[in-house]
Amino acid sequence: MGHPLPIGRDTKGGEAADPRVSRAHLDRGGGPPIYFNPMVEYQTHALDQVFAAVADPTRRAILDALARGPATVTKIAHPFPVSLNAISKHIKTLERAGLIRREIVGREHYCHLEPRPLRRASAWLEHQRAFWEERLDALEQHIAARRKRDPRAAGRPAGGAAHPRRRS
Repeated sequence: MGHPLPIGRDTKGGEAADPRVSRAHLDRGGGPPIYFNPMVEYQTHALDQVFAAVADPTRRAILDALARGPATVTKIAHPFPVSLNAISKHIKTLERAGLIRREIVGREHYCHLEPRPLRRASAWLEHQRAFWEERLDALEQHIAARRKRDPRAAGRPAGGAAHPRRRS
């Protein structure tokens, strides 16, 4: 991965700070430069596609079936109460997300599971889990330390009042 590319106008001619950056990114007004990292943008888009693809139960079932081995589109479609055309659209969505690969042998289209995008999604989820677990642990420690300093504060709401206001 490279460094982010600064985008903005220079003082001498309005060109991008980096020639690899398209002009479309320049017209965002004055102010500090905007940073654009094509790799991050690609990875975010790819991750979005993976999560969108696995959000549908039919597509998850297709992935489960392909986890047992490659299958033809007709064989994939067999257990579903929808048309072959509908399954084909689901397969195209999975292909665009990089979750399956299609191989054409004669007239048959074989689909194969591609687990790498799922591993990336799993790694992202694990990172988020660790991040929030750490934050919640820190919050728990903060609350425990606060209660230790002032035991009377244990039952108080966040505003610090001894009792919540009662409505008349």
